[in-house]
Amino acid sequence: MTFLEDFAKTHANEKEFLAAVLEVGHSLEPLFERHPEYVPYFKELLEPENVIHFEVKWVDDKGKERVNQGYRVQWCNAIGPYKGGLRFHPSVNLSILKMLAFEQTFKNALTGLPMGGGKGGSNFDPKGKSEAEVERFCRAFMDQLYPYIGIDTDVPAGDIGVGGREITYMYDEYKKKSGKDDGALTGKSLKDGGSILRPEATGYGLCYYTQALLKDQFKTSFKDKKVVISGSGNVATFACEKAQQLGAQVIAMSDSSSAIYDPEGIDLKTVRAIKEGERGRIHEYLESHPKATEMASNAIWGIPCDIALPCATQFEIKESDADTLIKNHCLVVCEGSNMSTEIKAAQKLIAASIGYAPGKASNAGGVTVSGFEMAQNRTKQHWSYEQVDQLLKQTMENIYYSAEGLAASPKEKKDLITLSNESAFLRVMSAKKAKAK
Repeated sequence: MTFLEDFAKTHANEKEFLAAVLEVGHSLEPLFERHPEYVPYFKELLEPENVIHFEVKWVDDKGKERVNQGYRVQWCNAIGPYKGGLRFHPSVNLSILKMLAFEQTFKNALTGLPMGGGKGGSNFDPKGKSEAEVERFCRAFMDQLYPYIGIDTDVPAGDIGVGGREITYMYDEYKKKSGKDDGALTGKSLKDGGSILRPEATGYGLCYYTQALLKDQFKTSFKDKKVVISGSGNVATFACEKAQQLGAQVIAMSDSSSAIYDPEGIDLKTVRAIKEGERGRIHEYLESHPKATEMASNAIWGIPCDIALPCATQFEIKESDADTLIKNHCLVVCEGSNMSTEIKAAQKLIAASIGYAPGKASNAGGVTVSGFEMAQNRTKQHWSYEQVDQLLKQTMENIYYSAEGLAASPKEKKDLITLSNESAFLRVMSAKKAKAK
């Protein structure tokens, strides 16, 4: 399409952002050919509504003033308040945040909840910093951000480098500076108005989505399936927990140093003990499980399995990995991390009729429960575990079936990249139309 070619030329220096736009734009080309009147609405989504850029001045433990860059990219609020995480990492720049905010707009739309899209963060690196330094930075960051957020305006959450500790510091500072306790951040502790099940949400939601796909396309379930999960952090461990609850045998997990294969099934208690204690490496699992074996992290996709759940990092499944998964007759690959699979690898999986789900659909459980946290904050309620879990399951199933229902043929039904993008875009476009009236 001409406008995408023009866009590529004008944004050539923002490679991460450009890649995200082209992936969505090209997948929607068949829709635009049928409905050229939709194109102007998509063009409106190619730039953020607001970009807030500020300096964060903070003092280290030696009394020296440091300066980092801070950002909030508010993409689209047609459906609801801007919503998306804050990332503290040296790699943070405007191109990456624009990519993430653009993607977040579509992911949030898929949930059906009243949330727009946004993303923010800083090139601050929490690693190697003392507790006091992290706190001082978080408060200095919020001193700059607080005028732009609020429960009905923009509701940030955590992301890489921003966990419960950082959210606690920032929310406390937000309350002091704004004079409000309205729930303007999610991922809070329960005492601050957080939601039960938020830590579990992405991993559990991934399995609920995968279960819906298995049932619909393969007339089966997790029961007695062999599952390989990359990673061993929050998403991976809760995906493992839920997969085991659903009757599967998880046979492999990994971290950045290596992967472990346990033919008897992963002992999740051991993995958690290793990771939650002194942040050990996963190869320590071998000390108490002699039948387990170790391999390179990226070799995990060579282990024959029925279900592959990449939960570690972006682009971890390469074309060669896709070839191996196909050869080993894997049924489904559902992303627990964002953009886990290279584009060409994903296309190979789809062409081979493997049930492949992009992260914006299959890992939307986290932002879903963040949406539930917003709803609880507005009404000053705390929902029960059972209520949140049931609503999470329903939402993840709805994300799958709403996209699948757009397919006009069995072949189209296999392409959940295109269907998920269409489902999200149509919801955003509908909201923009309604807002314009």
